[in-house]
Amino acid sequence: MSLVVTEYTDPACPWAWSAEPMRWRLRWLYGDGLDWRLRLIGLSSDPDEYERRGFTPERMAAGFASFARRYGMPLETTPRPRLGATLPACRAVVAVRLHAPGREEALLRRLRVHAMTRACAVLDDPLTLARAARECGIEPAALERWCADPAVEQALAEDMAAARAPSPSGLALRHKLAEVPGGGWRYTAPSLVFSRADGAAIDVPGFQPALAYEVAVANLDPALARSEPPDSVEQLLAWAGEPLATQEVAVTMGIEWEEAAAALEDSDAVAEPAGSDRFWTLASATTALQAA
Repeated sequence: MSLVVTEYTDPACPWAWSAEPMRWRLRWLYGDGLDWRLRLIGLSSDPDEYERRGFTPERMAAGFASFARRYGMPLETTPRPRLGATLPACRAVVAVRLHAPGREEALLRRLRVHAMTRACAVLDDPLTLARAARECGIEPAALERWCADPAVEQALAEDMAAARAPSPSGLALRHKLAEVPGGGWRYTAPSLVFSRADGAAIDVPGFQPALAYEVAVANLDPALARSEPPDSVEQLLAWAGEPLATQEVAVTMGIEWEEAAAALEDSDAVAEPAGSDRFWTLASATTALQAA
C-alpha cells in the first residue's frame, strides 16, 4: 500500500524549484510507494500585485542569484521583461490533471524550467504555456480548450482553498506558512502532506531538507520499501528519463555538488546550459530541451 503525498506548489516559486532535488530523491528511494497529488496554490492572479508590493524584475533577478548560490539549482539571473501572474500556469496544470491525467507533473516541470532558467519566459504569456505544452506532447489548442472548461476553474478554486486551509499541525509551524491578506494562513510552496489510508497524516510545510520528508515516510509506514541510492550518474539519468540539474543528481545520490559535477563531466552525459548551471542527459537520449 502506498502513501499519498499531497504537494502544494506553484510554478513560479523559487523555493519549490530549489526543492526539486528532494522530490527526485524521494521518487528514487520509494518509487511507487508514494502516490503524488499536485495542488496548485495560485500565488498571483494579477501581475500588478508584484508592483504593488514593490517587487520588480530586478529584485526577482537578484533573488534568483541568491537562491542559486544557496541551493544549487540553475536559475537565470537576468531580469525578465516583466513579471507575470502565476494563475494561468496553475490553471494549465490543473487542466492537464483533469483532461490528461498523469501528464500534469510533466507540464509543471516544463513550466518551471522556462520560468526559472529562461530570461525571456513569462508565465502568463500564452507563448510560454504553448511551448511548455508542446514539450510534453500536448497540443496548445487542446490545452486552451481544457483551460476554458468550468470544471477546471472549479478544481483550481478548490486547490487554492485547500492551500489556504492548513491543518492544525501545519498551523503549529506558522513560520513555514504565509499570511493571507485579510487574515488567515496558507501553505507555502512546496508544502508536502504525507497521508495513510487510515487518515493518519504528517504535514511538512515549506522548504525542508530531504531528511525531513524521509522521517515523515518512516513514521507513517516503517515497512515501506526503500531503495539504495543510484550506483552511478548514468543509472540515475537513465531512470529519470529527462534532463536533471547537477544539484538534483547530487541530492538524489547523496553526494556533494562538486562530486556530482565531476562524475557528470566524466560520464557520457551531455550538458545543456541553463541559467546559472546546466541540465544533464545521457548522450543517447532525445530530450525535450534539445528538441525545443
